[in-house]
Amino acid sequence: MSVEQDVDNATLEQLRDILINKSGDVKLAVRFRALFNLKSIGSEFKEDPERANTAVKYIGECFRDDSELLKHEVAYVLGQTKNLAGAQILRDVLIDEQGQQCMVRHEAAEALGALNDVESLPLLEKYFKNDPLLEIRQTCELAIERIKWETSEKANTEKLQESAYSSIDPAPPLALDQDYKIEKLTKILNDQSTPLFERYRAMFRLRDIGSDEACLALATGFDDPSALFKHEIAYVFGQLSNPVTVPSLVKVLKNETEAPMVRHEAAEALGSIATDDVLPILQDFAKDSDEVVRDSAIVALDMYEYENSNELEYATAA
Repeated sequence: MSVEQDVDNATLEQLRDILINKSGDVKLAVRFRALFNLKSIGSEFKEDPERANTAVKYIGECFRDDSELLKHEVAYVLGQTKNLAGAQILRDVLIDEQGQQCMVRHEAAEALGALNDVESLPLLEKYFKNDPLLEIRQTCELAIERIKWETSEKANTEKLQESAYSSIDPAPPLALDQDYKIEKLTKILNDQSTPLFERYRAMFRLRDIGSDEACLALATGFDDPSALFKHEIAYVFGQLSNPVTVPSLVKVLKNETEAPMVRHEAAEALGSIATDDVLPILQDFAKDSDEVVRDSAIVALDMYEYENSNELEYATAA
């Protein structure tokens, strides 16, 4: 069996070579699996800091790649490791306005928030105020508010529902102290006059409720004008993996006027849900004219196969 077929038993250096496609012929889905293995190692910085920091360095090498989808996943993974060794790498990506696409820079800003990197606050403030792209400004706004919340008394005193998901999200769910009904949470979710951070908190509270009613409430967020907001709804649907969300995700995926960052997240969510009716849809969009959407459908098909063989759990980006 080749290393690429047995990614889980590859050495650190072999994982790097697979991730950066050193041989030139590694399938994108296999590179994703190498990335998730490196993420696991990079997260173990308390147990083995040298090995963990080496894994983070190897992950960062992938920002020289051509695949926007893979690079945005790399940024997400660096944030999820909780390893501050990745902070400078992410800062460099955020400020690279010419060399990195919006989707990758957005994910880098979000990852700095996930890392709770207080030292990045001045940089995030700068791009929140000055970046010409709305998606970047909104992401920096969320990252700033997340870091402020994480370092506030609220983080220690608010009673939050214990999440079934291991992800570090752009915002914590709204606290349990207030017994919000789904109708109220839906109103907060869609209220354009409410601060974006609070709307995200409502989003994640609905996710943690997780009922069919909560999922349908989340689906109303697809009417939002913000591509960033809609892509987060799709990401949450991938976590929930509730078949009730399939019609709204398919509608988003089929809408060619929708931003690629939203459509790609819808494709990955469908791969996570992995019901029989999803397969032909993903096969169709694996031929989409947009590269990010096309690659997402291809990776989602791989996710579909693994979900149905119970061999691997994917952790895809927001």
